[in-house]
Amino acid sequence: MKKNGSRKAHTFRERFSYWFDNHMAKGSLEFIRILIVVSLLLAVVMACLIILFGFNEEGETGSVFWDSIATVINAWMPSFEDGSVGYVILMAVTAIGGVLFTSVLIGIITSAIEEKIMELKKGGSAVIEDGHLIVLGFQPGEFTLLRQLILAAEGRPTCLVLADDLDKEEMEQALSENLEVPKNFRIICRTVDITDPASLEKCSVETCRTVIISPMDDLIVTKAILAVSALLEEKGVPEVRISAMLSKNDYQFPASLAETHNITTLQMRNIIAKMIAHSCTQLGLSETFREVFDFEGSEFYLTSFKGIAGMTFEELMTSVNHAVPAGVLRDGSITLNPPADFVLQKEDSILVFCEESTSAVLEGSWKEERGSNGQKVPVLNMKASADASDTLIIGYNKMLPVLLREMPENVMAVDLAAEDIPEKEMERLNRIAAERNITLSRMQEDPDTEEALLELARDAAHIVVLNDHRKDDEEADMETAFRVLNLRDFRKRYGLSYNITVEMFKEHNQALVGSGDYTDFLVSSSMSSLILAQLAESPELIDVFREILSNAGNELYIKPVSGIGAAGQWTVRELRRAVLRTGYILLGYSEAGSRTAFNLPLDQELDLKDEDSLVVLGLN
Repeated sequence: MKKNGSRKAHTFRERFSYWFDNHMAKGSLEFIRILIVVSLLLAVVMACLIILFGFNEEGETGSVFWDSIATVINAWMPSFEDGSVGYVILMAVTAIGGVLFTSVLIGIITSAIEEKIMELKKGGSAVIEDGHLIVLGFQPGEFTLLRQLILAAEGRPTCLVLADDLDKEEMEQALSENLEVPKNFRIICRTVDITDPASLEKCSVETCRTVIISPMDDLIVTKAILAVSALLEEKGVPEVRISAMLSKNDYQFPASLAETHNITTLQMRNIIAKMIAHSCTQLGLSETFREVFDFEGSEFYLTSFKGIAGMTFEELMTSVNHAVPAGVLRDGSITLNPPADFVLQKEDSILVFCEESTSAVLEGSWKEERGSNGQKVPVLNMKASADASDTLIIGYNKMLPVLLREMPENVMAVDLAAEDIPEKEMERLNRIAAERNITLSRMQEDPDTEEALLELARDAAHIVVLNDHRKDDEEADMETAFRVLNLRDFRKRYGLSYNITVEMFKEHNQALVGSGDYTDFLVSSSMSSLILAQLAESPELIDVFREILSNAGNELYIKPVSGIGAAGQWTVRELRRAVLRTGYILLGYSEAGSRTAFNLPLDQELDLKDEDSLVVLGLN
């Protein structure tokens, strides 16, 4: 039979040390409790000894206990006049204990206050807000999303909670150095794990208006979406909307899950690819995309007008000032660019393109406009095909299939300069090109040698420079930046006339290269932030944005005046009507070499030249 091992006998000192360590581990409050108990015991023991040995002389028993407790608290040292020698000695011992008590207590309280201050600095306290915005994820150097949300507030009192695993102080310093925050807008920073539902609780997700997840790594974005969804489900608050951008198509949320948890996700690379495809043959269109999604200029709003029942859309178009009617919301669905004779109903809301949600004004009596319908309206050839052009694409990434599929109809040939394209991917690209009747030629030279790049550029009308998604964002942006600088140099030295459309990852890297000079930039982080801000403020416009960014449905176009027969003198009202009757909506116009002007007054007179352009929305 196996004998049981003998149990080790612990000394009193070991047991006391173990007990003391366990209680100390409970924190400052537990230590204060122990200190109070020990101090009271000391006062009671000293009072009992004074009474036992008769040192209190004529003093009452109650006063001895009180004097002993007061001495511990005040650390008051007695004098010889206070009593007998024994009384003075025992009270002196009590006073010394009181000094220790006071010193330790002050140290504990000071330490606890410091700990609390450090906790507050680290953003560890819970948020108590209602109707606030939550932004999960903070990328130092990227402030577009926050700027857009500030602009979208339009002076309204707004609270935004910014959460990330960075230190609160680090986030606050970055914001103070790079962002102008108006008095109506408060930003509260919190240090949390955005992929952990328990950690997210301190952001008060269940009481917020919407949750926006900053553009970052797809895996982190996906985990953050699931964490927020799990927390909202636990709290029983399914109506809070979650908006996010994903780079790839690898993480597709099932429709039922997205609908249940109000999740809106867009694939950013697909969006950028579509923007590049639409912009590459229309210089300046990238700025128009930015105007549409940027709260700093004009954007889309839903508004209501009184007395529009019975109006046609053309009559509305020529009666609304400081805004451009672009669609009609009826029965929960928005019809973008309805026909000129579309008859409005009393309950209809109007989609307008304007600078502020309150800018649109319905002027005068629209019935007076009926008489103008019989007037002769100049015929514009808005559907005239642009000249056929060749496009050079430098670089390869997974956006290329979407880019080819979304190419404008006037692109007849594409030269692809890229190395290391997988054979199966090249077969797929050839199939897409064949479906679009595009001649696709692949050039396998290294596009980063000066001789090869110059040879490629000489015959191109439009050049697209793609980022390498296999590389780090900073490295890929720098590679792209040097390609752009070389292409600009070739254009200047050899008198070439191509325009350049560039994809970049980071806004601060694009700023290093500079804009203009026949170069359009589509910056992933910047465009993601613009669209997320729009979704946060107007989630009902998601289908409008998807249509504008698609090759099917209404799209944005820059139409040269010379190609559509619009040269001459017009009022804005007349030009709106003429453009609408050809199936398009006039958003703005630009004189040659100047920025596009949007939302011009109805009575402003324009003298259009052949080199000017119109910005329109419509079906191709």
